[in-house]
Amino acid sequence: MMDLDPRLYEHIAIGESDVTKIVLSYLVHSCFKETAETFITCSGMKPPADYLVDMDQRKSIFHFALEGNALKAIELTEQLAPNLLEQNKDLHFDLLSLHFVELVRARKCTEALEFAQSMLTPFGKVQKYVEKLEDFMALLAYEEPEKSPMFHLLSPEHQQNVADNLNQAILAHANLPSHSLMERLVRQATVVRQYLHQEPGKDSHPVFSLKSFLKS
Repeated sequence: MMDLDPRLYEHIAIGESDVTKIVLSYLVHSCFKETAETFITCSGMKPPADYLVDMDQRKSIFHFALEGNALKAIELTEQLAPNLLEQNKDLHFDLLSLHFVELVRARKCTEALEFAQSMLTPFGKVQKYVEKLEDFMALLAYEEPEKSPMFHLLSPEHQQNVADNLNQAILAHANLPSHSLMERLVRQATVVRQYLHQEPGKDSHPVFSLKSFLKS
């Protein structure tokens, strides 16, 4: 393992321009266009040449997916990033599944079953989708699917995860960073903290938890 000593980096200064780039990266990634424009004006920074690329379209697609209107999200994605969903079967499956879930949520069970047979069943030819299909289809067996063992498939967190994955895929398709600088820094900091807590020869400490750290 690498011999990391955080004291070696105590005197490294982080400039204001670095901070503004990190904040702008997050705003652009999350499609906060008006906030990003205001931030650029207030900070006096020079905007990156590609910071507005497809932001309005990405924002619409993200919100359609987040709100459960997956078919509209698919339609707009195919217009903005042709072949993306054809090449990313996992993402395509997740989006179609969101539509199925919305039909189940609305108690349109017959329509949901017909949609599953026409759009989801073909994925069953690939083994890795079989278990997922079984979980989704099992929702139809419950009068209150929200109380079923598969309730997480109807959760806002599941929709958020699919919407985030779609946004990242569209960015990558446009040869832009799929993750914001802030997220990458948090991930890196989490890994370093975990490594330091597990460093041999040190007094034992609880495993580092980012969630607990942010609450402290």
